[in-house]
Amino acid sequence: MSIQPPFPDINTCMSYIGETGRRICEVSASEGAAGNISCFYAWDLEYKTVFSNEEIIDLPLEVPNLDGGIIIITGSGRRLREVYNNPAANLAVLKIIDGGKKAILNTSAERLFQKPTSEFNSHLAVHNLCVKPGVDNFHSVVHAQPTFLTYLSHIDRYQEEQYLNRHILRWEPEAICNLNDGVGFLPFAVPGSDELMAGTLESLKTHKIIIWAKHGVIARSNMSVKKACDLIEYAETCAHYEYLNLCNHGVARGLSDKEIKAVADAFDIKQDIFK
Repeated sequence: MSIQPPFPDINTCMSYIGETGRRICEVSASEGAAGNISCFYAWDLEYKTVFSNEEIIDLPLEVPNLDGGIIIITGSGRRLREVYNNPAANLAVLKIIDGGKKAILNTSAERLFQKPTSEFNSHLAVHNLCVKPGVDNFHSVVHAQPTFLTYLSHIDRYQEEQYLNRHILRWEPEAICNLNDGVGFLPFAVPGSDELMAGTLESLKTHKIIIWAKHGVIARSNMSVKKACDLIEYAETCAHYEYLNLCNHGVARGLSDKEIKAVADAFDIKQDIFK
């Protein structure tokens, strides 16, 4: 999918990222410096007036599908709630070069971090997987740590994808409409590790949002960074309902399979979770 011109300028792009970071914090999905955001742009952005410091870096993996594009990403150790008020201090801009092997890293004089987010490798890998050169000109990735989804990921039975989805997607009609391919699940892997990156890539082939067990979630969208945030909100609301039901001895049944299928049929939603 491509965003059509007129394309957002650097200030608008930073504002969208900042608003997303602020919303992630409002729904209690980013304590302290937890969580990170990145967006890929295939159009020219004039960013050097804001991000004037420049250096060439080697990328942790080759990303040929991103060659020539631009990534805006949050800095390591920065608070998502602070991005909106001071984006220059909390964001970095990377121009991908050399066939996807290197990048020109631009930061501002206000820079408050040493390097891009600790999940940099996963962000790069997801963008590279999902961006089709010449077809897609935008892609966003958001990692957050929502309370209820993360809590459920500590419970054995919710670590099975079918069980997880059938239980969390039964609580409101909006769930199947927005999460029709379900929520993916990855067993625990060390944050920032190659194992986490590889598992993320495999799961995102069939899901737009996945749970990193005992760590949080990662979501993607080629429409807007706010859409990626929306996916997290929908899934977290579903997990909150499920948690409430656990606390109340499971007395509520939620929507039945028949009711969920009726919603899906009414809105022409393709899904295979509820049969």
